[in-house]
Amino acid sequence: MSDSISSSEPASDCALELLDVSCVFRSRDTSTRYTAVADTTLRIRKGEFVSVVGPTGCGKSTLLNVAAGLLAPSSGSVKVFGSPLQGINARAGYMFQAEALMPWRSALDNVMVGLQYRGMKDADAQALAEQWLSRVGLSGFGDRYPHQLSGGMRKRTALAQVLALDPDIILMDEPFSALDVQTRQLMENEVLALWAAQEAGTGAAGTADITAARGRKAVLFITHDLDEAIAMSDRVVVLSAGPSTRPIGEFAIDLPRPRDVAEIRTHPRFVELHQQIWNVLRDEVLKGYTQQLQKAA
Repeated sequence: MSDSISSSEPASDCALELLDVSCVFRSRDTSTRYTAVADTTLRIRKGEFVSVVGPTGCGKSTLLNVAAGLLAPSSGSVKVFGSPLQGINARAGYMFQAEALMPWRSALDNVMVGLQYRGMKDADAQALAEQWLSRVGLSGFGDRYPHQLSGGMRKRTALAQVLALDPDIILMDEPFSALDVQTRQLMENEVLALWAAQEAGTGAAGTADITAARGRKAVLFITHDLDEAIAMSDRVVVLSAGPSTRPIGEFAIDLPRPRDVAEIRTHPRFVELHQQIWNVLRDEVLKGYTQQLQKAA
């Protein structure tokens, strides 16, 4: 186990910092409080791929929404490349668990929309969107609407939509959980390949060139799947069961890169890491499961 970046160390190399964050939700009459996240500190280095795992309902998505600036913490602070986050995190791209494609827009138009909102000329936006569709394996499918695409193709479109904006930080909330195993592994490898490439899109800068070297993006990846977390990440953070969830373990994933997410599962070190992390996660999953049963009763 590794604490990776301790709270006492300088954080100048951090892309994203959640510092002593707590999130408390109140009922409409304010008589009931629920503390979803308590006193949580989480740091993501520039270019680092970090996965967060934990039981159902433990607050993983809440932390991601705080990182995106969609939810203000009840206490604590958020920093993006050393600067306090105020409002929406404009340096982050968010890939949601649920499909966020607009059904009335084609795949090409869906990838273009964020670029257009940022003021890019339509011709440049189209050229860049076409390049990203090609890069995620959807060349020739730009005129298809979401209902005409398979689940995996819709996820590829959503990925292109995020990456075309050239975010410095990529936030991913269980983006592949609804896919079948084979498609999921293909998408996981696709994400790793795009993340590992040193060249990245420069759409946010207003050019249709995706060959300029910009370095790896920082990734915060939320997942229930421990195998997925280990196979993809540089570091895995384990959260406790809620309420008042908090990190209870951090593990450096010292597996060789590049990785194939299917093949890496047979690596002896993968098996060892899986056992170490599961030993920490198991009791929290059981607590979370018990809580879900009690709610359903």
